[in-house]
Amino acid sequence: MAETRTEALHRNAEGLDIQAPEAILVSLADAQVEAAKAVRNAIPAIAKAAEIIAGRLSGGGKLAYAAAGSSGLMALADALELPGTFGIQRDRIAILVAGGEEAFRTLAGGPEDDTEEAATAVANAGIGTGDCLIALSASGATPYAVRAIEEAARRGAATIGIANNRDSALLRQAETAILLETPPEVIAGSTRMGAGTAQKIALNMLSTLTAVHLGHVHDGYMVNLTADNIKLRDRATRIVAAVSGRDRDEAARLLERSGGAVKTAILLAAGADSADAAQKILEGTGQKLRPALSAIEGNKGSKA
Repeated sequence: MAETRTEALHRNAEGLDIQAPEAILVSLADAQVEAAKAVRNAIPAIAKAAEIIAGRLSGGGKLAYAAAGSSGLMALADALELPGTFGIQRDRIAILVAGGEEAFRTLAGGPEDDTEEAATAVANAGIGTGDCLIALSASGATPYAVRAIEEAARRGAATIGIANNRDSALLRQAETAILLETPPEVIAGSTRMGAGTAQKIALNMLSTLTAVHLGHVHDGYMVNLTADNIKLRDRATRIVAAVSGRDRDEAARLLERSGGAVKTAILLAAGADSADAAQKILEGTGQKLRPALSAIEGNKGSKA
């Protein structure tokens, strides 16, 4: 079982089943920390991938995720949170998981070998020129993920591969390869652990940097969030108050005037004549709040 790092035996695994429970948990926790550290080496590739994704999304394209098994769950978690956290339209995100919806009930292993399903899923999602597909596989050899990336590339989409084994098929096929060279798992081959942790961290970093490029983050605030519950409406109010310097009550009134749009409310606080005028300013700055605020200040100065 030592053909690849993800299948090799961890150095602390011998006698694991007869160790004290606390000792087992220490090994598991330390292995997660080791896996997380592996992401640092991938930062240049992640930065390049985020720029590509942002370019496709800003150009009107879609972002697709394709994976199987545990990697599919990592992809699902990242993809589902993008609309709420960063306001990216749900119809611009496609989630392709081996086995389809049934995978979320059984996570059976067989579908990950179904290359025809992968090709069909890419086609049905309408992935092509102007779009981007991220494929994930711990081993880097999962047939579903490899076939999805091949099909997306054939259709003209930008492709990003994330895998935990060097020189794997997925990374060779990808236009942009992200290698997360995690140590062997404490439970050999159980890539839901260290490899999955590294994938989750890398996806968090990738989607967050993409959102920064798109103008959805300002001073560490998610200024393009979708405030569709009590908690998020309160968060939106606090963000408007923090960025604009207004009190909570005034921030809430500005959000009401903006129809719940955080960036627009902040620009109203800064002096935009109306919500429509604020939207036009944002259109002129590529939806980026900082230059929009500068534009309003510059306009005030010219009037003075």
